[in-house]
Amino acid sequence: MAEVTVITEIERPLPDVWAYLRDISSHVEWMADATEIRFITEQTEGTGTAFECDTKVGPIRLTDVMTITSWEDEKEMGVRHEGIVTGTGEFQLTPLPDDRTRFSWREDLSFPIWLGGPVGEVVAKPILTAIWKRNLKRLKAHLES
Repeated sequence: MAEVTVITEIERPLPDVWAYLRDISSHVEWMADATEIRFITEQTEGTGTAFECDTKVGPIRLTDVMTITSWEDEKEMGVRHEGIVTGTGEFQLTPLPDDRTRFSWREDLSFPIWLGGPVGEVVAKPILTAIWKRNLKRLKAHLES
């Protein structure tokens, strides 16, 4: 399993960060690897929301099917990946002094054999870490502008 955690501090109050983050369709604005999100449930937020996310990492393109498994306003959003790549992920928000917010993103992903299985997970971990660190820089820049 590829376990990746990335963290940033955003110079915005937690309610502002959550207000943007809760709009799942906006994630393509700051996630360079997410190219399109299509909801497959009528609801578009909260536990049980399901969506397809077209993902591109280098030459690899796939559709990630995700379901929101936890949703605690201004605190966390968890997902289960049910597509080609399986596993879980979670965003956690923590208020900091001076109207700042800590954003923590953790993913535990398993790859199918055709993507290298356990060996592919080891190879992918530093690549995904770099992509998601860049994504958090984009999120931070967007929210602080």
